[in-house]
Amino acid sequence: MDFKKLKEQYKLELLDNVLPFWIQHSQDKEFGGYFTCLERDGAVYDTDKFIWLQGREVWMFSMLYNKVEKKQEWLDCAIQGAEFLKKYGHDGNYNWYFSLDREGNPLIEPYNIFSYTFATMAFGQLNIATGNPEYAEIALKTFENILSKTDNPKGKWNKVHPNTRNLKNFALPMILCNLALEIEHLLDEKQLLNLMETCIHEVIDVFHRPELGGIIIENVTTDGELSDSFDGRLVNPGHSIEAMWFIMDLGKRLNRPELIDKAVDITLRMIKYGWDEKYGGIFYYMDRKGFPPQQLEWDQKLWWVHIETLISLLKGYQLTGSQECLDWFEKIHTYVWTHFKDAEHPEWFGYLNRRGEVLLTLKGGKWKGCFHVPRGLYQCWKVLEDLSTKVK
Repeated sequence: MDFKKLKEQYKLELLDNVLPFWIQHSQDKEFGGYFTCLERDGAVYDTDKFIWLQGREVWMFSMLYNKVEKKQEWLDCAIQGAEFLKKYGHDGNYNWYFSLDREGNPLIEPYNIFSYTFATMAFGQLNIATGNPEYAEIALKTFENILSKTDNPKGKWNKVHPNTRNLKNFALPMILCNLALEIEHLLDEKQLLNLMETCIHEVIDVFHRPELGGIIIENVTTDGELSDSFDGRLVNPGHSIEAMWFIMDLGKRLNRPELIDKAVDITLRMIKYGWDEKYGGIFYYMDRKGFPPQQLEWDQKLWWVHIETLISLLKGYQLTGSQECLDWFEKIHTYVWTHFKDAEHPEWFGYLNRRGEVLLTLKGGKWKGCFHVPRGLYQCWKVLEDLSTKVK
């Protein structure tokens, strides 16, 4: 495999194709923040602003400024988004709304914990870029709010009747694995290590189930037991695979090779579990007992699932030398670049039907923003860059 050629492919796609698309089309020059509902050619088709996607874009351009190039255009893009979020995105106590209208008026209450996690990531990374202590303070206060909500992330907006079927979800400990390293510079060592260990325990010892063949499930009871219900049977292969590169990063940070090996093993198990043998690609949702999933979009092929898989496979190969990771990377790389890349316009399609045909022409919406494609391209570029220097 030509790592040098692949490195250039991912790097150029990021710098020359994807980032200019978001810089040009997503910034709201009049009211601040970002448009994320963008058609195939970048035309805005809805002006509502979703807080988690606003935070992700602030984070993206801050991170690129910090790690790739001190490009003023990137920093300006991040700062204007952050200032919009600071002014309109929360209730005054850093409880972050789910969505706003274009001008910044709240539309949906702060029921979604991921508005908080991506605000924390955004302001933490922008603090590194600018040195502005106010951004660090916002990140820390929001992080404290997240920790206070771990037992009931939706708070008073939780629709579930208490004490009948109390479940906890994989998504929060998963994202905290990543968040821990994102705000490492803001936490003291003891707090950081406690957070890391808690997240690793939840992911590896609670949601990962050896008795189910080593897969990860999305929901367990608050006691860590299996639930035979729609939610309790739910498997999201992409979520599990994405979490594994977070675990690999933690294993590297903590110098725990056995954790990396475990993450690589789970990555490969989940890819094989979720792979569509008939049409290729990875299913979005599955039922661990093989029953019909309640999600009608269960068999769609989504951009983020496949891009996160590429990251986990490349990191798995980089850290362990697993040939199986490299073989799967080659297979999924081909699928991704054949199906998700738009040959006529910048940025990538997000939603394919089971056969791999484009289902929606959008480049951004309520759930797809400036995040998985550019982050994935960046991560793959950097791992391939490292691999290309090691090949004689």
